[in-house]
Amino acid sequence: MEKEFNWKELGFNYLKADFNFISHYKDGQWDEGNLVEDDKITISQGSTCLHYGQQCFEGLKAYTHKDGTVCLFRPDQNAKRLNESCRRVLMPEVPVEFFLDACRRIVKANKRLIPPYGSGATLYLRPYVIGVGDNVGVRPASEYIFGIFVTPVGPYFKGGMAPVNFITSDYDRAAPMGTGAAKVGGNYAGSLLPHAEAVKAGFADCIYLDPATHTKIEEVGAANFFGITKDGTFVTPKSPSILPSITKRSLLYLAEHNLGMKVEERDVLIDNLGEFAEAGACGTAAVITPIGAIQHKENKHVFHSETEVGPVTRKLYETLLGIQAGDIEAPEGWIFNVEI
Repeated sequence: MEKEFNWKELGFNYLKADFNFISHYKDGQWDEGNLVEDDKITISQGSTCLHYGQQCFEGLKAYTHKDGTVCLFRPDQNAKRLNESCRRVLMPEVPVEFFLDACRRIVKANKRLIPPYGSGATLYLRPYVIGVGDNVGVRPASEYIFGIFVTPVGPYFKGGMAPVNFITSDYDRAAPMGTGAAKVGGNYAGSLLPHAEAVKAGFADCIYLDPATHTKIEEVGAANFFGITKDGTFVTPKSPSILPSITKRSLLYLAEHNLGMKVEERDVLIDNLGEFAEAGACGTAAVITPIGAIQHKENKHVFHSETEVGPVTRKLYETLLGIQAGDIEAPEGWIFNVEI
């Protein structure tokens, strides 16, 4: 019996899908991949993904538009970033067209799990690459798995978007010249303790400063930071330790081309938060999380409001969400149709 979903009650949780995609890399090449019903994979206990963190992953969503078409948002950018991560930890790249085809195949196979237009829910895709096989020494694996699983997820903000507060952390998210720009699991494992401490202190998450000097904002939890200056400039930090967010890239484009704003990627000094009228964090899950205030040591800086979303932040959110939902015309190449 098929499970009936109350789409409006979905959270951001794992639900077993009907099909998953699995491809194996052996003898220097990927096989064509298969759709499988089992959501468990069996790997050697010597797999490099388990011991040495040789793995990476991505996150993207499929959306139902008003006319019933199902679309992916900029999946080619996820494919390119996945390969950047693979190169960083010496794993074989996944050809972009192969990645895109796999995304289309798994979305089509799980069509009954795709939330309808207007529900606020989407189908979340989690592609990953892991090193597997019988290994024991510290070296790259000889075999790999490229997989994708999907799960329907609800809107990140239950009851509407509202500002949340953050606190700076003394922990470093990534080392200078480390793996900060790659979407590898070790970055997230290291963030669990700082996140827990921030939540215990009453904040939504922590803000990581640059590891070299601890004077510049790098990331907000697992998301990218942006600020709107008092003269209306969209600013986001620039650093080799920051994960290049596809949502951030999209917001940079929309701020400049749709909203007519000046945009800058540059250092954001933690002691100079007064230059910003609004601030937010951006990523695939929430699109935008408005920042009400940042606590840094003994100083608390409030942006637009701790209770109301700033007008520019809201406009950016509505614009990007509208494009993803098909209600606003997208820049060329941003939307990929899935033939259902």
